This record gives sequence, C-alpha cells and structure tokens, in this order.
Amino acid sequence: MADLVGINGQRENFKVVGKHNLPGKVSYALASGVAKFGVDYALPGMLHAKFLRSPYANARVLSVDASKAKALPGVVDIVMWDDPDMIALKPPGPFGPTRPWLDNYADQEGIEVAVIVVAEDEDICEEALRLLDVEWEVYPHVVDILKGKEIDAPLARPTDPLFHGKDMFARLVDEPKRGNVSRAITVQGDVDKAMEEAEHVLEYKLVLPTFASHVPNPPASVAQWFDDPYTGPNNLHIEGAVQRRDSVGRMYGVPDHKTFQYGIFQGGKYCDWGMRRSQEITPLLARRTGRPVRCSEKREEAFDFLMNQRYIYMKIGFDKDGLISAIDDYSIADGGIDGNASFGTANDQGYGPYYTMKCLNIRQNMDIVDSNRGKMRLSGQHCPFNWDSGTMAIYLVAEKLGKDPIDIAKLNLHGPDSQEDMRPVRSFDECLDEGRKLMNWSWHASGTKKLPDGRYHGAAFRYQICPRHAFSGYNCKLEFRNGQIVLPTQGPVTGIFAVECNAMVVAEELGVGYDDVVVEFNFRERFTPVGGGSDGSTASAWAMKECANILKKQILEATIEGANNPPPPSFFGPPPPANPFKGFKVEDLDIVDKMIVAKDDPSKSLPLAMATMDHLVATYSGRPPAAIWSLGMGKMLDTMNTAYCEVAVDPETGEVEVLRFGVVADPGLVLRPTSLESQIDQVMFFSQGCQLLEEYVYDERTGVRLNNNMIDYKKPGMLDVAHVDRKFVETRDGNAAYGASGVSHSMANTHMVVIAIHNAIGVWVDPPATPDKILKALGKA
Repeated sequence: MADLVGINGQRENFKVVGKHNLPGKVSYALASGVAKFGVDYALPGMLHAKFLRSPYANARVLSVDASKAKALPGVVDIVMWDDPDMIALKPPGPFGPTRPWLDNYADQEGIEVAVIVVAEDEDICEEALRLLDVEWEVYPHVVDILKGKEIDAPLARPTDPLFHGKDMFARLVDEPKRGNVSRAITVQGDVDKAMEEAEHVLEYKLVLPTFASHVPNPPASVAQWFDDPYTGPNNLHIEGAVQRRDSVGRMYGVPDHKTFQYGIFQGGKYCDWGMRRSQEITPLLARRTGRPVRCSEKREEAFDFLMNQRYIYMKIGFDKDGLISAIDDYSIADGGIDGNASFGTANDQGYGPYYTMKCLNIRQNMDIVDSNRGKMRLSGQHCPFNWDSGTMAIYLVAEKLGKDPIDIAKLNLHGPDSQEDMRPVRSFDECLDEGRKLMNWSWHASGTKKLPDGRYHGAAFRYQICPRHAFSGYNCKLEFRNGQIVLPTQGPVTGIFAVECNAMVVAEELGVGYDDVVVEFNFRERFTPVGGGSDGSTASAWAMKECANILKKQILEATIEGANNPPPPSFFGPPPPANPFKGFKVEDLDIVDKMIVAKDDPSKSLPLAMATMDHLVATYSGRPPAAIWSLGMGKMLDTMNTAYCEVAVDPETGEVEVLRFGVVADPGLVLRPTSLESQIDQVMFFSQGCQLLEEYVYDERTGVRLNNNMIDYKKPGMLDVAHVDRKFVETRDGNAAYGASGVSHSMANTHMVVIAIHNAIGVWVDPPATPDKILKALGKA
C-alpha cells in the first residue's frame, strides 16, 4: 500500500529528502572516538564484575567452594546462583526465559553459570574465578545437529523439571517432541498429487551455514545507586543498556523517572535488540556492594549466532516451460540453546520465497533440533533464512531447461494481489529491466565461459520482496522553541542513522534546511526512530511526517494569531518585523525556505524564526498503513528487490574472486542515500563472508567452539569485499514515508555466490566455498 493516507504522501518536489552526503548528526563523535559505549564508562570507586563461564558444552554445577577466592585481596563480593538476591531477580518483559535468571546449568560452552565475582579490578576477578573449586556434572552434548536428530542421541538439555522442558515449537504440530526434535509443518494444496503430475522433478540439498554476529562494541554496563534532592532516594543510573534502561529499571522495581541514562551509543548491530546478562546484573551488584559496578564481555564472549545452521532437502516439480507446480521442503534446523529465537526455524515457514510463486502446492516440514552449539538472540536473523532454497530452485530449473533464470523467475512470480493473480508486478519488472542493463546480463550454461586469464566465469541472480516494519508504532514529538525546530529523541545511535532520515523529512515538510532541525538526544524522550534498519527509518519517518504537519499548522495558526492580536511593544531590543498576515487563514500560508509566505502573494513574507515567540509542541503516535507483504506474507506483492553476482573461479587453485555485486532495488523513495547505500554494502559483506569464509568450528569430543575470535574466525576485510554496483527504482509503491520501503534484510543471502560458483565450474560446493572444498569438488584434492 503506497503512502496514500498520510499528509503529502505523494509529494513530488524534494529539496532535502534524497539529498546526497548529508552528514550524520553524531558522525563527529563516532569518527573521532568521542562516542562512549557501555565499556567506556568509568565512575569513581567503580568495581568490576565477571561471571563464571562454563568450560563444558552441557554441564551442571553441583557445588562451589569459594573460600580461596573470597580470601583474595581485592575481592568484594561473590554471588552464587542460590543466593536469595539472585533467586529473586526476574528477567524483563513477558518473553524472558522460564528458567531462573542465573542458575547452575550451562547448555553451551562459554555461557554464564552459577557464580559472579565482584572485585576491585578485572584481573582480580579473573584470578578469583580461577581460585573457585567447582564440582561439575558433565552431560553428553550435541554440536552436530544431524547426529542430534537421531532418536538415540544424547539430550542437549536434560529433562529434569528444573530445566526448561517445554518447547515453543511443539505446539505447532500434534505429535509430541521426541528426544531433541520438535516438528513444525505447514501444508498448502496437494503436494504429492502435483509432484506425480509434474513433467520434471528435481531434488537438491542446501546447507545454510551458521555465522557470527560479533557485535563490534561488546555488551557492557555500569550502574550505581544514588539519592537525589528532587527525586529522592534509590535512584538508578545505568549506562550501556541503551534503549533498554526501562526494562532494567523494571527488573529492580525502579520507576522510569528514577532511572537515569545519559549515553546514546549502542554500537552497530544487525537487528539484535537482545539484552545480555552483563547489561542487566550491575544494578544488583551495585546495590549489594554500595559502589558503582561495571560488567563487560570480552569479544569472544559475544560471538552469538547471526544465523542458525540448517540443512534443506528440496524436491520440486515443474513443467516444460519452467513453471513450478509442487514444492516439498524438508529442513533440519538448529534449535540452539535455551532461549534461541524462532527466527530461522518455524517463523520462516510463514514467510519465504514459495509464497511469491504461482505454485499452490507447498509443503514445509521442519525438524528443529535442540543443540549445545550456540544462541541466536531475538531478531538477530539474517532474514529470511530459507529464501535461497527458492533461488536455487529457479536456477536449477533454468539449468535443466537451458533457459535464463531471470526468465524462469518472471514466469513463476505471481501478481500483486494473490498467488492466483497472473498480472506482472511493476516493481519486479522494472528491477529486472534495470538489472539486465546494470550487469550487461548475458546468461550462459554452467562451465561454458572462460575469462582471458583462464579462470571460469559464473553469474547468479536472486530476488526478494521488501520486508519492512509495518507493525512498528512511534511516539513522535516536535517543538518550535525560540524560533527553532527541535526534534527530541531518546536515540539510541545504533549505526543506522535513523534519526537523520527523520530530520530530513521534518525539514522537507516544514520548508527548512536539514541543518535547521536541531536534534536533541534525551533519554527521557519517548521517540526512538529505530525499528529495523532502513525499514524502521522509513516507518518512523512516516509518523514524523505526520507530526511535522501538525507542528506546521500550529506555527501558521500562531503566526496569524500574532497578526490579528499583535503583542505590545517591548522596551528591549529592536521591534519585530511587521506581520503582514492579519485576516489570513492557515490554508492561505506556506513555509518556504525558512520564510512564512502568502501562497497567492509571495512578496508577503515573514522569517520563520520571527513568526511567533510561542513555545509550540506537536505530538503524533502511530504507524504507517499496513505493508502489502505483511498482509499476505508474500502472497501479496508490491516493492521488490533484485541482486546479482559475478565470480571468477581458478580451477587450479580453487580460489574464488567475487568480481562484483549488483543490486537493483525498489526502496519506494530514497530518503537518505548515504544510509541506504551503506546498508546494501553491509549485507553484501555479510553475504560474501558467509559463503566464502565464515564457519564455526567445534571440537566434537568436548563441544568447545574453537574459533570464537577475530583471528581464527575468518571474515572479509576491506580489501576482500567486492565492488557493489547499485541502481534504485523508485516506484513509491511502499507503505512508509512518501511510499518508501526498507531493503536491507532482503539483500542478504546465503547462496547467490555459491550459485555463481556452480555456474562457473558446474559442481556444487556447500558454503563456505573455500579453495580446498572447490578443489575436492573438482576431483583435484
């Protein structure tokens, strides 16, 4: 649904929105290192805290003798899992784990368990942890989900009622959970019959790798309690829990007006809003010790999953033209440790590539396997996980029939309104037309094109709808204060520069420049512009657009009131300029280039800063109209995105070079080009990394992760990342500000590079497609 119900949703002329190279409001702080994150805060008299972390993948602490640790000079407090304070601590919100906040059971190596040490510095904390005499009961573990799926496999989590025995996926089917495995099934149509009647049937497998989120600023917080002459005793000051201070306050029974936070920097995260224990525990420790306490994680302790491992076994039926009539998707997905997000497992069955196709016979059957591998936190998804199963279907059908996969994709995509709608989708066709030109697209069969240097050339293509946050609501506020436009916000600053898009929209609607909108960061404010990258920016900007027009009306009303009832002369300063708008109505006026002007006679004008001395406040709470994709979860289509990849593969060394990526996307309307271009570069960085380099390595004997550091865990560096050519098709069919839409999630992929490698050399290599795997696939290793 385009932005048809909002004010000025179809505006045609823009002076600020879409302008290139507008600086970030806090770019200087980030670039210069002035920005402070949780780990950067130090308070007078501050103590430090560290958790005991499990050396085992699946174990329980039976007892702890802390006498040696307590005797170590500098140790201030040691808190056990069975301490009354720890037992009373409750997780924030309704979606917290059912287990205690901290207990004596560890279902992953390296996870916090049983004990917290508080000391004068971090080195003393580490020494005290080494002095603990811990008795462990070690259980068998599961780090291979194919083995963990077997009925006689050891349990990844014990079935003792003390532990988290329920599983959120078990409710999705009638059959009970068996061993480590829960089932999730969705069925549409008669898959078996359609498969029997298909002219061609193909079967193939995809392996989706696990790869790391590794937040660049490790989670940390510092907390202290203080008395205040205005708010009274027991006030909480916490830094490092950006945008979640209210949740932390609720954990400790502290009302919002007594919970203080001044920092706004959270660090770059890819849709990961999960709090860590290090950010929640410091108020309790500060209360117990009477001193400020800081708790921070090391980088290797923040190697959570950005995506869970999955094996997808696909069977598709199609006709001689390439029209797919039956899809049978059987997946084995890593359910991770307790508290793992359902994104990447059952949630994918309601939103994926198959519903964008005309195919009406779809079965998705998933085994979700508990493991001791790791955790993907809520909304940490590399969205969506299973999309490239459809991408590969299109490629394989094209390969089988000797056709261009772009043509197969066009044949199979349904129309805007439903799977039965045969009309083309305007956004998709425009993206494809521009994509062919951008990439000089000339399809060739696998293994048939060599470059002048002897390497094989391969290409790949994929598409996706644009997911965006139609469900996110925003509480906006704008002020006209002392002649200035002020945009108050709590932040946080997460690396996506969402507030900048909002400031640009405000400037556009109020007829001022981008620099004329003063952004005030204040943790007391309710407005937070995030909601998921570029889609959150465009959705919050829609609500802020409505708020800006409310403020505009107030300014014009105040200007007319001042003309009809001018203030008495002042003895201080020069007289204000004459107000020429006596007898005017609001609809007679506009704001252009910081001047209030009469629409019919622009010679009658007044500087905006002189319009009124009233302090005006406009508020708006709401969300954009529902996005088409969210109404049909892919069965209704509006804005689309396409991506392309070219590789060169050396058959003698197995080396793969990504020659370039191409992206032709339909963001509806580009609000801030710098942000959009950077986000596309970011997801191509993810995509290249997970397909060529990134892989967790486990010791199967112990379940220990062997490479949770930035030396052994390989990610692309700046010199590795391929060039990204970009082209934006602005149909304005999106639901957010001016018909805008988010694109970042939809660009991320797990197999586009892998498909291009197959197109180059004619053999399949599971990601990461390292040189040794390629040589082995070619029979050369």
